[in-house]
Amino acid sequence: MKQFFYAQDVQDIPSLIQSALDYKASPWKDETLGKHKKLGCLFMNPSMRTRLSTQVAAQQLGMETVVFNVGNEGWALEFADGAIMNGTTVEHVKDAAPIMGNYFDLLAVRTFPGLKDREADYSEHIMHQFIKYAGIPVISLESATLHPLQSLADLITIQENMPQKPVASKPKIVLSWAPHVKPLPQCVANSFAQWVNAWGAADFVIAHPKGYELDPSFTQGATIMHDQDAAIKDADFIYIKNWSAYQDYGTMPAYDGEWMLNNKKMQLTNQAKAMHCLPVRRNVELSDEILDSTNSLVIKQAANRVWAAQSVIASMLKATNT
Repeated sequence: MKQFFYAQDVQDIPSLIQSALDYKASPWKDETLGKHKKLGCLFMNPSMRTRLSTQVAAQQLGMETVVFNVGNEGWALEFADGAIMNGTTVEHVKDAAPIMGNYFDLLAVRTFPGLKDREADYSEHIMHQFIKYAGIPVISLESATLHPLQSLADLITIQENMPQKPVASKPKIVLSWAPHVKPLPQCVANSFAQWVNAWGAADFVIAHPKGYELDPSFTQGATIMHDQDAAIKDADFIYIKNWSAYQDYGTMPAYDGEWMLNNKKMQLTNQAKAMHCLPVRRNVELSDEILDSTNSLVIKQAANRVWAAQSVIASMLKATNT
């Protein structure tokens, strides 16, 4: 892989999942793979799980990581082509990214949407600029529209917790919208939909109130429903996540019904496992009774972020070493 951004950047998703599980079983088996190699981690918004898991993963491959928080520790970057830089930005990505490409062997970048201008966010201009100018492989640690390392960790977690079913049948996975106190990006939902559809090993349903439709380019292949109870019937996995509107971009349209998952709703499922990417607003997005139950996979998902990152970094190192 020369970049890790879209699900389509991965030639064989099942093999990448298996690679992650192999690292989970033997974390240090490739501890010299990244010897004398450096991973630059560029954060343009805060992170806990993504930052820590990526650093742990790189260390277990023998890499040194350098973390840089844009805005707090360096110049404000400009990304517009042809910009007249007489304002607050001091350094253009055309100048900064190639320098990082000289300092590091791999570059990992985390950006975030503004949720004001859909066209600008969905162009992924910032991430594409780093890919274009860095000259080294780039890993997305989350972008304006996608969160691929989270989605890979999600599929690893699902693979580990597959229900006992007839050989020919697929698990039923439901991505369900949840309430929140403020508008959130569509990144995790978009990415999870993209990865599950590309994986192709599940009966996939997306449930949300009307007005919360996602970009159809990410959801094509999924069944879309507006009745949560009907959607989660006989589900094996329910992935709970809030997102703001895509059409009326960044807003929180009014909705009918109760959308927070609880034990009563879980009775409709096939003893479903509950998933969430964290951080979670308890008793807003998900009830305590679900989060603290044996059906919750949220801690396992977060733990699997290490193995997702390690499998991706290792794949890139092997490609650059050949």
